[in-house]
Amino acid sequence: DLEAQISGCSVARKLGQSPVMPLTTAVTIGLDEPDAMAEAATRAATAALIKIKVDAKAPERQIQAVLSACPRSEIIVDPNESWTDEILRELRPFLVEHRVALLEQPLPAGQEHLLEGLNYPVPICADESCHTSVDLHQLVGQFQYVNIKLDKTGGLTEALELLSRAQALGFGIMVGCMICTSLSIAPALHVARHARFVDIDGPFWLTRDRPGAIQLADQQVIPPAPGFWGAN
Repeated sequence: DLEAQISGCSVARKLGQSPVMPLTTAVTIGLDEPDAMAEAATRAATAALIKIKVDAKAPERQIQAVLSACPRSEIIVDPNESWTDEILRELRPFLVEHRVALLEQPLPAGQEHLLEGLNYPVPICADESCHTSVDLHQLVGQFQYVNIKLDKTGGLTEALELLSRAQALGFGIMVGCMICTSLSIAPALHVARHARFVDIDGPFWLTRDRPGAIQLADQQVIPPAPGFWGAN
């Protein structure tokens, strides 16, 4: 950001890219009782992409509850490391039947070896198992996607390195975030523009964001106002 402001050359131009355009982000349905999740999902009934947080107690009911309200949405299921190998195998036909597009970090980090050669019918995405580009080689044959977060990489430079190496190794790309202000999302847009799945709704969980922040309109993340970050 400082280099861009001093030089007057935007980060997008420095990367040889066109200005960032609006991107479709997932709408997250937080973990709760199935009835409450269904109610929350009704407010996102027209969303193109929904991310469902589930646990190991009632994942089928939680997924079905959300899909009852959003039958046409593409869905990501995120167990947040809560599943066992047995649950993963048992839910194989259920996830296929309910057209799950991506399964994010089902097993705890450190148990990646259980995914080796699994040939799972739903693509599995590494989140907690992948922080920086150093982690990538050991994930080949275990995951099909990696979730890049600036919160994990430490910043845009390493996030771009992770993106480049992941693509070279044949991984699909997801870009996510933690709960954050738009100052975290503005640089993440330069990675998210290359992703198949985008989940960058972190600022929209806040009661107050930075002036000139990104905006959300019809599930589209609108880049921030000029001058907000990176001389955009």
